[in-house]
Amino acid sequence: MMAEEIIPAVQINNLTKIFPVPFRKEKVIAVNDLSLCVEAGEVYGLIGPNGSGKSTTMKVLLGLISATSGSSAVFGLSSSETASRGSVGFLPENPYFYKYLTGAETLSFYGKLCGLSRRKIKERTSELLSLVDLENAKDRRLGGYSKGMLQRIGLAQALVGDPRLVVLDEPTAGVDPAGSRKIRDLIIELKQRGISVILSSHLLEQVQEVCDRVGIIFEGKLVKEGKLEELIEIESQTEIILEHAEPKILDQINELVQASEETRVLRSGKPKTTLERLFLKETGAESEDVRKDS
Repeated sequence: MMAEEIIPAVQINNLTKIFPVPFRKEKVIAVNDLSLCVEAGEVYGLIGPNGSGKSTTMKVLLGLISATSGSSAVFGLSSSETASRGSVGFLPENPYFYKYLTGAETLSFYGKLCGLSRRKIKERTSELLSLVDLENAKDRRLGGYSKGMLQRIGLAQALVGDPRLVVLDEPTAGVDPAGSRKIRDLIIELKQRGISVILSSHLLEQVQEVCDRVGIIFEGKLVKEGKLEELIEIESQTEIILEHAEPKILDQINELVQASEETRVLRSGKPKTTLERLFLKETGAESEDVRKDS
């Protein structure tokens, strides 16, 4: 019996998007022959400078704009098909809400848009307010919410339809450290529930904390991609961390580690750079001093 094929959450193949420049004969290549895959249940970080093509890629994936060439699919369904959007939740960088509605009324409104029954809306509203830690503010109008609270209610609305994939565009933009930490914990909670996540963020430390794999996009091209632990390895170096190391072992480590009964190798592998340094290196923005340090 053949094993059941696992369908990726997202599959993008040779995606290109070209925008014409109004009143000119010029064209802007926003995305250039980009291919990537996000596995089901994975948290994937898509990072890049402003204007690198991140938002355009996500808009094509969500079916908001059409590609010039190439293809994108969500759980095997083409992004051009309306059915592909039923399994996706989206939080844009600057979500707009009706500020005169309360938190509970906002989620109820989006539940109706998703076609949920009255009973289901009530259940989902209660569940999501608890998930994003806004139960105590459910009857407060959104006009009185802080930036962090608005981002969390935005994440809640993205989850109303019980999506299998959540796309987050700069979810912590303008949020204070405490609010940013709560959103980070929510992303981890989504992963634990088996929900796939695409995270676009300028906060590289946050990406490094929550993502399984990372893609760096620059000038419309995917210049680096892979598992986070592999990406931040420094290939030309190796480190060994010892416990109870005797001074003489540091001088003749290769001969003496195995001979010593007290010394143990706790970890052996490649020292790590940071995601921020890798990002700066791949996008050409790294200074000579940083380049020498790494």
